[in-house]
Amino acid sequence: MTHNEIADTIAELFGTSAVKVLAPGSWQVETPTFRLLFLLSEDKSWLRVLLPIMPAAQAQPFLQQFLSANFDDTQQVRYALQQDVLWGVFQHSCETLVVEDLRDAIALLISLYEIGLNDAFSRLTETKIREIVKASKQQGKTLEATMQSLERFYAEGMMGDIDQSSESRERVLTAWRRQLEKLWNE
Repeated sequence: MTHNEIADTIAELFGTSAVKVLAPGSWQVETPTFRLLFLLSEDKSWLRVLLPIMPAAQAQPFLQQFLSANFDDTQQVRYALQQDVLWGVFQHSCETLVVEDLRDAIALLISLYEIGLNDAFSRLTETKIREIVKASKQQGKTLEATMQSLERFYAEGMMGDIDQSSESRERVLTAWRRQLEKLWNE
């Protein structure tokens, strides 16, 4: 892709009013929800597209899940840490980049932004539930005994919020039961 093709594609996707030329070979797209940066390398041979997702401190507990997603799920885009920010990043040689690939990469970056912590939190939660299942089985506990322990932890305030309403606690415990039942026999 040429410099002009990149600029035209960005303008076509976001409208000329949303696109700001920062310097020759660099553009910024600002929408009410996100900001995308398009940067050509000094020699204009590589394009990097960046989207800030969240502060690194907020992402820190989930770094293992983000790195796993890089390996398994993110396709041609990646999570990266730089300047205390978790970014979505796409890099490609301009020589072999085509419009469809750039469009797809932009859509994937926006998807990473919209997903935020949801997938990482779900992956971490499943990992922790698997650890609970494993520990319970090693102790010879049944699913029912494990649930009774969790109910006691919530009732005593060791888990959840001590001021949690009984309805809220029941919803949480129902979710625990569903997840434990799902993973118990694996």
